[in-house]
Amino acid sequence: MHIAATSRRGLLAGGAALGLAPQSVRAQAALEPRVVIVTSFSRDVTTPFVQAFERAHPGTRVEVQNRNTTAAVAFIRETRSAPPDLMWASAPDAFEVLKAGNLLARPQIDTSGIPERIGGQPTHDADGRYFGFAVSGYGIMYNTRYIRANRLPAPREWADLKNPVYQNHIGISAPSRSGTTHLTIETILQGEGWAPGWALLLEIAGNYAQVSDRSFGVPDAVNSGQYGIGIVIDFFGLSAKASGFPVEFVYPTVTTLVPANIGVIEGASNPNAARAFVQFLLSPEGQAVLLNPRVMRLPVRPETYANAPADFPNPFTNPNLGARVRFDSAVSESRYELLNSLFDRLITFRLRELTDAWKAVHAAEAALARRDNAEGRRLVAEARAKLTAVPVTEQQASDPAIAGAFRATRPDRPAAGRQAEYEEQWDRYAVATFGEARQLAERAQRAR
Repeated sequence: MHIAATSRRGLLAGGAALGLAPQSVRAQAALEPRVVIVTSFSRDVTTPFVQAFERAHPGTRVEVQNRNTTAAVAFIRETRSAPPDLMWASAPDAFEVLKAGNLLARPQIDTSGIPERIGGQPTHDADGRYFGFAVSGYGIMYNTRYIRANRLPAPREWADLKNPVYQNHIGISAPSRSGTTHLTIETILQGEGWAPGWALLLEIAGNYAQVSDRSFGVPDAVNSGQYGIGIVIDFFGLSAKASGFPVEFVYPTVTTLVPANIGVIEGASNPNAARAFVQFLLSPEGQAVLLNPRVMRLPVRPETYANAPADFPNPFTNPNLGARVRFDSAVSESRYELLNSLFDRLITFRLRELTDAWKAVHAAEAALARRDNAEGRRLVAEARAKLTAVPVTEQQASDPAIAGAFRATRPDRPAAGRQAEYEEQWDRYAVATFGEARQLAERAQRAR
């Protein structure tokens, strides 16, 4: 038996230390009558697990509180004296934030039969503070009927989404409101590099129809045909397809597989039930729930894939899946709030100005294709340079003196201090830069 949070060598390392029999950890102590979970997952995802757990433990009721990842982290910080029992979310960097704040307990969890690494990433926290129950990749979901009706090519790579034919056909959620979108943005930045990654993100944003304030708003919109393409975590696309929607999901080359995690909160009122819930997620029974059509997440147990659909992604048989990017959670954690704020200031809150500027650039390029001239090309190149620049260097983004000034904010608690100063600077930068770029592109259309 492999017990996490104790020595990673030897059989029954943690169990032997406690005098435990080689049985499921849930047998260590009687379970409390309830367990409280705060999670960013929708009820479509959580309900099958809750029902299966309550069938296995009929004396324990599961209470689920839904909050986006950033709000969940803030809530756990604010309720330190009487916290929920479990944090359940996709974002490992959010768990690193909780771990750094000494907000995660170190339970005794049996992880035998689960590889220590999947897709090049550690499956569980090395210190036993949180545990990967599934792995997730990030990519592109598209509605096949919408694509055909609008005569659009099916996208395969992130760079495909820069194509002007996709203008007003793409949706994404704000990383400040969605931990999975934060991971997607961070993955692109780590895979492409900071400056090239932002250039790519800003150009794709020129084609956005919407930046949603909730992560599941994007797959809902793609499923319904509100727009045709969504930048999402894989299980949104895989579960929609399994449920009969006319959608496909593709992993771009620059993606990664990152564990989706669960952790017991330090000071939990129901520690035995919390530990039992974690153990259930990692058990063969819990892993099987991942293949429920409403869930469709990639299991961490290799044997579970024997019961998966024929075309289901399998990181244990496809070594290329998620191999391009080695996600660095420490880098992500160091700039977590700064990155969220920067995306909002440049894209979420300035989407109209940004898309209008890119429309002008695309119109100028179309005009140049009909009547080429040097002055027009010069003006378009200058406009593009402005629209793809980011006002923060990679070194600044991870500098504790700068990134350390950022905290998650709420509508009733606006940013203050140096964070507010930086955000005001970025607001002014976006308004001025996007306006200048639009004017340059409009001049390019008239150039001779």
